[in-house]
Amino acid sequence: MGKGGGCVPSKKKSVESADRDPPNPERDGPVPAQERAPPPPPPAEVTAPVTENNAQTIKKLRIFIIFYSMYGHVELLARRIKKGVDSIEGVEGVLYRVPETLTSEVLEQMMVPRKDDEVPVIAAEKLVEADGLLFGFPTRFGCMAAQMKAFFDSTGGLWHEQRLAGVPAGFFVSTGTQGGGQETTAWTAITQLAHHGMLYVPIGYTFGAGMFKMDSIRGGSPYGAGVFSGDGTREPNTTELALAEHQGKYMASIVKRFAIPC
Repeated sequence: MGKGGGCVPSKKKSVESADRDPPNPERDGPVPAQERAPPPPPPAEVTAPVTENNAQTIKKLRIFIIFYSMYGHVELLARRIKKGVDSIEGVEGVLYRVPETLTSEVLEQMMVPRKDDEVPVIAAEKLVEADGLLFGFPTRFGCMAAQMKAFFDSTGGLWHEQRLAGVPAGFFVSTGTQGGGQETTAWTAITQLAHHGMLYVPIGYTFGAGMFKMDSIRGGSPYGAGVFSGDGTREPNTTELALAEHQGKYMASIVKRFAIPC
């Protein structure tokens, strides 16, 4: 037999077991939530300071004031309407003419004054850029003038795609006499808006007491501003111009109310 008379326990001990403390449930248990270190805060959101440069990027609402004026009466109303629109914060009025359908020879024979080049001629496709529309025109036998009707006829493509549906719109007119169509001209024009799905915005009696005064001859009705041109020499009086300015303010406030912030 060998010298080793049996198994001798090893004198080597595990370093790991020698260095390890005995288990302690109170010490080794999970750390209470209230004693844990709080998570790091999320990074602060960086916002660009408001400066003159980026403040100017805020786009104003635009109301296109589109008119046909042969002798200037409707144009005087249009310019006063623009003044009213521009007085409402965040809204601006833009003047446009519709294309002329008469030849220069005919216009010369009718002694029509030359148009101001400051106001550009509008194309139908431009209408989709407006937040609101105001159309002004003289009457022809109780309806809108042929030049404005021709412009509406040119919007067939927009009608086909209903690009103008939901856009607020209104009218202002010029007639030769008190019974010449201050109301019927607007009535018959409403069909154009209806087919496009536009929202007709009359002024009603929002002008207040000025709508009831009868101390002087004046154009205008609940359907919109208006002027009597007489034989062509009469210009808008103070009340007619004030009503036009009111229509601009009123339309701007309606467009602003319906506007959806981006």
